[in-house]
Amino acid sequence: MYSKISSVIEKMDFNSISSDRKEILQELIDFIQKKRESQSPILLNFICTHNSRRSQFSQLWAQVASYYFKIPVSSYSGGVEVTAFNERAVASLERFGFRISKKGEDNPIYSVQWVEGEAPIQMFSKLYYDPKNPSSGFAAVMTCSHADENCPVVVGCEQRIPIRYKDPKYYDDSPLEATFYDYRSFEIATEMFFVFSKIG
Repeated sequence: MYSKISSVIEKMDFNSISSDRKEILQELIDFIQKKRESQSPILLNFICTHNSRRSQFSQLWAQVASYYFKIPVSSYSGGVEVTAFNERAVASLERFGFRISKKGEDNPIYSVQWVEGEAPIQMFSKLYYDPKNPSSGFAAVMTCSHADENCPVVVGCEQRIPIRYKDPKYYDDSPLEATFYDYRSFEIATEMFFVFSKIG
């Protein structure tokens, strides 16, 4: 794992997660644990309206956490509209030490890598039911209130799990933009690592 990302992981403090928040995360822990015990594929699809910020952060950090704890998981993300993986979110991940290359313009495909010798993840904005995402047996992890409230049925999901995060876009073009994107990314990273740390 790249050294800068390792140093980010070392700064995580699970005690910073409130007990109320841990109760919310328990549903995801239980889903992963159940799948692991039955030796079934563990498929997580993180869903937000535009698949541009929070769902992308969640997909990536869940995949990194599964790699770190050696728990085989396939992590995906999608939305109810297609936009683009927000360039501010991409910049935040680069600050955390991810190596990222970009291909295309309108809805670029980003190749994201956190460790040498492993194939990068291909990340871009897509609908949650995009052919690249699982069509059944997955947990639909709803990362924003808008998608959670306006997408009452996620076709094919085995379980729907709301884990909402506040949108860093409210700080776009402000002096605090980078700070709050990094704060949200680190919050999501810490919670995903907490989840995977609980899997036996």
